Amino acid sequence: MITTLGVETSCDETAIAVIREGRILSSVVSSSVPLHERFGGVIPEIASRYHIEYVNKVAKRALRNAKITFDDLDLIAATETPGLPGSLLVGLSFARAMSYALDLPFINVNHVHAHLFANFLSKDSERLRFPFVGCVVSGGHTNIFICRSLKDFELIGKTKDDAIGEAFDKVAKILGIGYPGGPKIEKYARIFSRPAFMPVKSNKPINFPRAYMDNDSFDFSLSGIKTAVLYHVKKKKISRREISRISWSFQEAVFDVLAERVGKACKKFKIKDVFFGGGVISNGRLRAKFERISVNSGYRFFYPPPALCVDNAAMIAGLGEVLFKNKKQ
Repeated sequence: MITTLGVETSCDETAIAVIREGRILSSVVSSSVPLHERFGGVIPEIASRYHIEYVNKVAKRALRNAKITFDDLDLIAATETPGLPGSLLVGLSFARAMSYALDLPFINVNHVHAHLFANFLSKDSERLRFPFVGCVVSGGHTNIFICRSLKDFELIGKTKDDAIGEAFDKVAKILGIGYPGGPKIEKYARIFSRPAFMPVKSNKPINFPRAYMDNDSFDFSLSGIKTAVLYHVKKKKISRREISRISWSFQEAVFDVLAERVGKACKKFKIKDVFFGGGVISNGRLRAKFERISVNSGYRFFYPPPALCVDNAAMIAGLGEVLFKNKKQ
């Protein structure tokens, strides 16, 4: 049995987890998000300094929660790419130093691929099969893959400008509702969807533009939607009610584009299974939209539990363990 310690420091979360044969023994995440709130986004220098301060403490806590010691480990896995260079450097340096000190094998893991692998750590893992369409939607990434195995991720579509999570953060800043933007916009959009709110004639949804690119593309462009929100806000006095209306309308426009791209990929490649990953897929409205599509289309949509949607090290350790086993075969 292999016991793997995973290290994830690609952005603003310092995360360490312990996996044994695909079972999560512990997963600890310490976030520097509160330090970035007043800036309206992640400040790379603050994030990397936070990792330096907390990575050792988080590792000790992860081992303690797993009820093991360093001597019980068999493999070290860490995020290599993509991410903030300074943040990645801290995690990789820590993981490689641990590998050297303990004389253990080390394996690099792709952060985006790991988000999709998180589905294999959920209760639905026995229902999962290849090939599948993989869709990662997070603060820094909006990507669509065709996944034929855990070693074969073919990127077929990506954002041309803002990732979905990034667009949410920027619109939240335009609306003055704070950071991080995803949970804030979802909260205000939920207010607009209430029955007592919707019938008001002056509060019909705003028809923000949907950028579907050309017929042969699976790429995304969200800058136009973001700009439309900016111009709309300049024309209006922004009350709490209006913020809710804008939030709902913006969220629907973004999710419509995502649904169209994913559906198009399923049709072209004749694949009926879609795996999601990334923090944005925690959004309740987005999940409800895809669940409705599933009923009407026959596609199967899979999402990790919320704790495995956000950046975490369990997905890094899990994928690292599988890749290491495959490498040895």
